[in-house]
Amino acid sequence: MATRPLWVIRLSREMPRYLLGMAALAGLAASARFAIAPPRTAPLRVIAPASAGADRAAEGYAVLFVRRYLTWNGSAPQQATQGLGSYGSSTDEAGAPFVAPPTGEQRVEWAEVVQARERARGEHVYTVAAQTDSAGLLYLSVGVARAPAGTLSVSGYPGFVGAPAAAPAPPAPHLREVSDGALLTVATRALRNYLAGSSGELAADLAGGARVSPPGLGLTLEALQRLEWAPDGHSVRAVLQAQDGRGAQYTLGYELDVVRDQGRWEVSAVQMDPFA
Repeated sequence: MATRPLWVIRLSREMPRYLLGMAALAGLAASARFAIAPPRTAPLRVIAPASAGADRAAEGYAVLFVRRYLTWNGSAPQQATQGLGSYGSSTDEAGAPFVAPPTGEQRVEWAEVVQARERARGEHVYTVAAQTDSAGLLYLSVGVARAPAGTLSVSGYPGFVGAPAAAPAPPAPHLREVSDGALLTVATRALRNYLAGSSGELAADLAGGARVSPPGLGLTLEALQRLEWAPDGHSVRAVLQAQDGRGAQYTLGYELDVVRDQGRWEVSAVQMDPFA
């Protein structure tokens, strides 16, 4: 008859009790874990439908129509009529959209949409500013409709209108003047190098990771008229006078994000983030 050590016999007898105890401890640990840090259910993401936004194609269509409408030559009046016909203007029998005078001519130097409103679903009315070489700056309202199939057409006759309402700019808020001489020196030097396009010199005053995009028009800083703290307390606003290579003088405004690193002022952005 084979014999077994005493500890093996005891272990075989006690094993079920040990396993039951381990299972109970595991259950208690799991319960404690759920009580302390319950699992988080991922929130349901509701994707809002994209906003319709501006209809760039319809805006461009309105601009092209205005260019055709305001461009004419008295010696070839049929050209204007043919050009407008291609825009599918839905007009009634009141008259032709345009009849050129017997003499003279007019060209459009530039035109762009300056105002828009939605008259009905799928139809917008655009106010287009157009600079002409003979009548000057004109404003024309043009209705553009987009059919369910996606095609565009001019809806109704255009109309000459006035410029969009404008008013003088409100007075600038009173801001706290920068009194820190070190910051004033850094801001002035950074703006001088920024305007001149001196990227190498400008880099010495930039914070790590700063990204700036100097203007293509090289300018000379003539005078820093004002340097004030912006309301956020992390940027300064500068008003300065600059001059280009032709002698033209400009009064310009810039906002600089500034940080203080180890007692030294650095610029982290000038007016904009070129990669944003």
